[in-house]
Amino acid sequence: MFMPTLENQGTEEQQKIYLEAAKRYEIIGCYAQTELGHGSNVRGLETTATYDVNTQEFIINSPTLTSSKWWIGGLGVAANHAMVMARLISNGKDFGPHPFIVQIRDLKTHEPLPGVTVGDIGPKFGFNTVDNGFIMFDNIRVPHIAMMARYSKIDKSTGDYIKPPNSKLAYGTMVFVRANIILESRYVLARAATVAIRYSSVRSQFVDDASPKKIQNSDGSSKIVETPVLDYVMQQYRLFPVIAQAYACHFTALEMHRMYYENQEKMAQGDFSYLADLHASSSGLKSLTTTLGSAGIEECRRACGGHGYSLFSGLGQFYQDTLPKVTWEGDNYILTQQTTRYLLKTFRSVAAGRVAEKDANFSASYMLEYLANPKARCPITQVSDLSNPEVLLAIFKYRAASMVAKAVYNIDVEQKTWNDMLVDIYRISRAHCQLVLVSNFIKAVYGPQAQQTNENRVLQKVAILFAISTMEQEMADFLTSGYVSPEQSLLVKDRSIQLLKELRPDVVALVDAFGFPDYLLQSALGAQDGDAYTRMTRAAELEPLNQKKVADGYEEYIKPFVHGGKDKWKIGKDGIARL
Repeated sequence: MFMPTLENQGTEEQQKIYLEAAKRYEIIGCYAQTELGHGSNVRGLETTATYDVNTQEFIINSPTLTSSKWWIGGLGVAANHAMVMARLISNGKDFGPHPFIVQIRDLKTHEPLPGVTVGDIGPKFGFNTVDNGFIMFDNIRVPHIAMMARYSKIDKSTGDYIKPPNSKLAYGTMVFVRANIILESRYVLARAATVAIRYSSVRSQFVDDASPKKIQNSDGSSKIVETPVLDYVMQQYRLFPVIAQAYACHFTALEMHRMYYENQEKMAQGDFSYLADLHASSSGLKSLTTTLGSAGIEECRRACGGHGYSLFSGLGQFYQDTLPKVTWEGDNYILTQQTTRYLLKTFRSVAAGRVAEKDANFSASYMLEYLANPKARCPITQVSDLSNPEVLLAIFKYRAASMVAKAVYNIDVEQKTWNDMLVDIYRISRAHCQLVLVSNFIKAVYGPQAQQTNENRVLQKVAILFAISTMEQEMADFLTSGYVSPEQSLLVKDRSIQLLKELRPDVVALVDAFGFPDYLLQSALGAQDGDAYTRMTRAAELEPLNQKKVADGYEEYIKPFVHGGKDKWKIGKDGIARL
């Protein structure tokens, strides 16, 4: 966030001073927003930046213990500058949180500057390679140029506040960061799936009496062997959707980046029409994809059986280091309120006839379709109908729109409070973002730019699996929308099992396509050569506890108990004492 904030909210002069230096690593920056007492409620931040018009400086201060910045990545040890989110106060008026670049350590000695108290917050559940830190400011002064001023600024001479042309301009930075988080979720899911799929393909358990697996011996005879775990439908049901989620996140992250840069061009021309929709989707997608990522790792770890619990699997520490993503850059439950608030506002505008079809963005477009036929019903009659991407898209659109429509009715007509609606609000954001993932995946592999190759045909099946598996997980919503009937839901289950069988020959290739080298997987189970058992054994041999024949602590803690019964020992011819 340090660099993106400079890039998106800094003036040319500020970028010349700070951004260029940061790119050369002459300054090391961090982004200091979260406080000990406030995280998700950005408006509640307590750190202040008071403008002194006489000296033309901002006074950065932490007025309370709870105003200390906390959990700031890179702050504990490394950073010498911080992008501090502080309440801008000028001429006695509070203008809310704004970003300020603040030097916090001496560039020569790296010691904290006077008025700065800084350190590491201590050990965490995971991610301990990152120096998350705390910082408090005691009325330190920074120059006028410290306030990021591309859009909003303080008049140097008068202290008057100059508003940005659009109140949502700061969203641009968050959209960029969240697009990267979606891409990271793809990485998380892909890495976990690679380990679990490769291991499941070499791990064999039980003989399938109904359809025993045989191998040919060199003499022409055959031998019945145990079944690879990956051939069991339950294992496929658990793991194949994780692969589909990885590809879905991949294509959506690419689309979000494309839209971000397109929006940047539009904003440069004074067109802010994309910004609200893009920010709303990026907020919900951050929540959804990081939730999928953490759940996906855990599913893959469990699917690896007992060996999945070993750190040698490469999944345990990886899981711990991934978990912060469900909280940072916006708590995954609270963040969805931004998405749903925008969707409700959009629905009201569409329902009031204030949005023309030609001007409709993605969200407004599917709401227009819903309002044109709110009593529509799903046309599928057989399993094969669920191979049609347009049918699946229509199902997801109707479900999302109907949930928004019901929420608008509950709030506007039934007068339900926002707090009473929070569970529905979370589910609406989830439904919208699942639609976005399905839509982008289908567009990528079925759209006009898609190549008609065998590889793409496999990806088309993966896209259908993503939609089908998502429907299975969220079937209650699809049924209550009224668009899908209970009888049709049974077809969804049947299509799911069909797809698992169809994709079985290609799943190893699908994870190999992610291209993870062994050094990055750090997994004895998921290495490219498939020699999981040799690698597990070798890893155990190298374990530090195994480097001595008698472990440390034996003499002090174990020997006294064992030697207490030495009168019962019998010494064998080999010199070994036994009972």
